[in-house]
Amino acid sequence: MMPFTPVTQTQLATLHLDGRDVFVTLQMTHDGVEIVGRLLFADAGWHEAGSPDRGTIPGRTMEDVIRQARELRPDELAQRYRRAASTRRRYHGLRHLTQDLLAKVRYMNQVGVSMRSGLLDADAAQQELELTEAQMLELVKQMKHLAGVEG
Repeated sequence: MMPFTPVTQTQLATLHLDGRDVFVTLQMTHDGVEIVGRLLFADAGWHEAGSPDRGTIPGRTMEDVIRQARELRPDELAQRYRRAASTRRRYHGLRHLTQDLLAKVRYMNQVGVSMRSGLLDADAAQQELELTEAQMLELVKQMKHLAGVEG
């Protein structure tokens, strides 16, 4: 099993839709099973990461996912943009914090599995689990401040 990996981004294209430029970025990570890509669409004037497409592009390697994404025709990218824009999130701070929390949960599970299978020393793994737990509690404490805040 390949470990979870940090998210990487690759600039794919710029769409010209309804008189404005929309940047298309491919965001990829390994989810524990395969490489998963997701398209992000951001208007040229936006100061945020953009709206993610709900569909994914899976592959065995990052190069495979990039190749599949680059094979999408402009009309297919425009359809995916419209789908992403119609379900655009408004509470970005809470969403990002939730994603960070989920990443910590995945990491904690990975450490626990590695410890129980004998790949990690029990004492070192216990310290790592406690550190991760403390980080998760800090994230949870921040949630109430981000709940209901748009942007």
